[in-house]
Amino acid sequence: MTIAVMSGLIRPLLEAQLPADLDVRWFMSTEQALDLAPLADIGWFDLNDKAEMFKIISAATNLKWLNSIYAGVDGMPLAQLKAQGTAVTNGAGINAITIAEYVVMGMLTVAKGYREVVRAQDRHEWLMDSPGKVELFGSKALLLGYGAIGKLIEERLQPFGVDVTVVRRSAGENTLGPNQWRERLGEFDWVILAVPATPETDGMIGADELSAMKPTATVINIARGSVVKQDALVSALRDKQIGAAFLDVTTPEPLPADHPLWTLNNAHVTMHLSGRAQDKMFIRSATRFLENLERYRKGEPLSPLVNLDLGY
Repeated sequence: MTIAVMSGLIRPLLEAQLPADLDVRWFMSTEQALDLAPLADIGWFDLNDKAEMFKIISAATNLKWLNSIYAGVDGMPLAQLKAQGTAVTNGAGINAITIAEYVVMGMLTVAKGYREVVRAQDRHEWLMDSPGKVELFGSKALLLGYGAIGKLIEERLQPFGVDVTVVRRSAGENTLGPNQWRERLGEFDWVILAVPATPETDGMIGADELSAMKPTATVINIARGSVVKQDALVSALRDKQIGAAFLDVTTPEPLPADHPLWTLNNAHVTMHLSGRAQDKMFIRSATRFLENLERYRKGEPLSPLVNLDLGY
């Protein structure tokens, strides 16, 4: 009999729809998950504490299929999973709609100076002029990362008249290759980071890249904090080397209360809320798991399947 070990938090959405011959062990604590992990053929071990999750997955040495709600798999023992022959499905695309909407919100917030409007309301002050006068129409965006989220960002920016250039492995029309985008950074009003967290993307935006941007450019990061060298970004914002940064992700998370990013007027910190700004995440994840479970039992390919060599 196939044994599945999963969090009890997802139980209400799954239990009634699971096949009777699947032996399901539900856990409600990290201790229970760690005890049950070695038994699992199928595992769903998502935790907020990535270090604990890593430990539990590492203990699942008989795992045939690992499912996750997370799009990023950088906190998983990928080498071990590959050696075991474990198939890994992730949450790519589950939160893509709301994250893409968050990017548009961030761009409009910066363009229209909307944070200053909110602060004026808090002061009961009637502004006589707009604190932001930028139009998205006709502006240029560089989009690094063209997975499920990146595609939806491009789709949503098109009606605003934003000229979007995509960075992907193969160059083409309105597309730059991985060795071409740095020399073009000075052309863009928006630099949008939607890449997976891999060794290749770690620290890809640093002092050199920031100095090459327009002084009015805005960096938008909805990827991982690790893709930006944060000290260099703080310096660039403080010195007005770039216009602004809209950061849904930081290093570390939560951001310490005394971190300078909180106090910089041109830094917008949104506390990794973009994927949570909706109420369909767990429903979509449960539906995807059930669809994949049917495929798994039939010996069919699972989707979306993580490339354990590339890390996404």
